[in-house]
Amino acid sequence: MDIVRQMFGNYCLNVALISWLSAQVLKTIFTFIATKKLNLERMVGAGGMPSAHSALVCSLTVAIARTVGVSSPEFALAFLMACVVMYDAMGVRRSAGEQAKVLNKIIFTWEKSQDAPDEDEDEMFKKDLKESLGHTPLEVLGGALLGILVAMLVSLT
Repeated sequence: MDIVRQMFGNYCLNVALISWLSAQVLKTIFTFIATKKLNLERMVGAGGMPSAHSALVCSLTVAIARTVGVSSPEFALAFLMACVVMYDAMGVRRSAGEQAKVLNKIIFTWEKSQDAPDEDEDEMFKKDLKESLGHTPLEVLGGALLGILVAMLVSLT
């Protein structure tokens, strides 16, 4: 039980998890507002506003800065990891999502041309490639700001 108590007494870990959870909850709420449908996949899924990945790594970076200082090797590692994660979210993962959209449209068009049984377009896309993988720069910025805010609001003690 001591390890559990130590783990949940870890400020850096707690801040990162709170930031991730906050981003996922906000993402679910924003999706509900936009679509008028509760999509619980948004609680764990990638993509969308705000970026939970960015919130997590930015909150962790700020938490490390607050606990061991910005001149520490831990801060340097967290900062560089945050840069890589956010760059990847806007780059490779976003590109993969955009490619999935194009492929899904090609598949949909091909299936329609083959006299496939009429299906709702939304239902067809659910069977195909996942499109929500990466983030726009605004989604990454939103996640980063959320993570920084959470790390600043959560007490060090």
